[in-house]
Amino acid sequence: MKKEVEEKYKAYPEAIRKKLDRIRSLIFDVAEENGLGSVDETLKWGEPSYLVKGGSAVRIDWKIKEPYQYVVYFNCNTKLVDTFKELYGGKFNFSGNRAIVFGLNEPIHEKQLKHCIKLALIYHSVKTLPLLGA
Repeated sequence: MKKEVEEKYKAYPEAIRKKLDRIRSLIFDVAEENGLGSVDETLKWGEPSYLVKGGSAVRIDWKIKEPYQYVVYFNCNTKLVDTFKELYGGKFNFSGNRAIVFGLNEPIHEKQLKHCIKLALIYHSVKTLPLLGA
């Protein structure tokens, strides 16, 4: 983990850090399980950001103004979140066309979230397919 990303994680409240660490692990798992190559981990707009070659970035964060939720962000100029709403509207809460929002005490629904992460990480190869080939 790059120093600036590590420092960002250290600044999160412990309960949030555990949730974000889990999502971070899911991102790396998806990349490995699907042979997507190395994950570039950096800060974008002050938020931990994850990207593989040929994919669309996945960012995660928590904001003090919403202390009981954390968010997984996707590029709002893609069809990603609209597709996730079609596939998992009953499992996740969304913020417009840019994010999946989790309450601190909600389950993560890892199988479905891993699918969303995968679609983001392979976005450029599936962006023309209906429902991104899901």
